[in-house]
Amino acid sequence: LLRVAAPRSNFVHFDLTAKSKLSLGVKILQIRGAEQFFRTTFSMKEGEQLLKASKCCLSTTSGPVAGRLFISTDKLAFCSDKPIAKLACPSGQSLTFHYKVVIPLAKIKRASQSENVKKPSQKYLQVVTADEFDFWFMGCLDFKRTFKFLQQAVSQIP
Repeated sequence: LLRVAAPRSNFVHFDLTAKSKLSLGVKILQIRGAEQFFRTTFSMKEGEQLLKASKCCLSTTSGPVAGRLFISTDKLAFCSDKPIAKLACPSGQSLTFHYKVVIPLAKIKRASQSENVKKPSQKYLQVVTADEFDFWFMGCLDFKRTFKFLQQAVSQIP
């Protein structure tokens, strides 16, 4: 949700929440699209292709983390919109760290979809790994296509 605060002057200022939510989108545009962002952030293997990129949230123990979900012919990957940590270096520069998840498709035991019983429009994508770890993605834009691409990608793995 984009919050805008209008002070007494005629200028409109975006608060930090809006700026941080826009940061990953701007970064993706700056490096020529989702595929290039995926390639540089998650190091694609030779012959690997990005199938789908979707904005969504990853459910964590500390609450949902907004970001982008990427489905390729080799992996499922997620990168948060906002950095989760920022460290100052002795050189004066600062390093930022994003919340990232990478799951090789061969390690995915199953992927399923579910919905909130009280609010059927709220759909969830559950990914269970071979070691029984659960990942829950919610609020995916174009949920049906995202789930379809994930199912297709997982079914292609021997």
